[in-house]
Amino acid sequence: MNQTLRLLILATATAVSVLAALPAWAQKVRLSTSLGDIVVELDAEKAPKTVDNFLKYVGAKHYDGLIFHRVISSFMIQGGGYTPELGERPTRAPIALESRSGLSNARGSISMARTQVPNSATSQFFINVGDNLRLDQPNAADGEGYAVFGKVVEGMNVVDKIREVPTTPKGMHQNLPATPVVIKKASLEK
Repeated sequence: MNQTLRLLILATATAVSVLAALPAWAQKVRLSTSLGDIVVELDAEKAPKTVDNFLKYVGAKHYDGLIFHRVISSFMIQGGGYTPELGERPTRAPIALESRSGLSNARGSISMARTQVPNSATSQFFINVGDNLRLDQPNAADGEGYAVFGKVVEGMNVVDKIREVPTTPKGMHQNLPATPVVIKKASLEK
């Protein structure tokens, strides 16, 4: 084997080992909204099932055209389930709750929304606009908590714009933005 080929093999092996050592925070998703872009980093190491679930919805373009349907300025902004006309998109089966990951519902974190049933999260998510540590396991009222799976790394100013939009009750929605805030596109960051 000649020296050039040996160096090429060594360089390739080194590159592979460096890439394998990258932190789980390397996966990013851009949510392009009608008020600007939000980029979230996902933690597949601590919340692998939740990140996989979210990425499957992103890949299927599920979030494209949906709205933030629940906005509480002192709490969170929630989306991933409804069209501007309040139609629901079909979802896949619910996933297991990963609330014991050590991640916290701190300002800027992204978590899965769920019903009162712990293992009920499908496509809906929320971004915490304040430190909501009462949602962490074991602090949560039901002792189970809400699964954090990433954090906002760009566009927290957009999250803050969304949290301040006027809301109104409509049907079963109590905190619906009066003017829809649309997720135009959810895409993987390169």
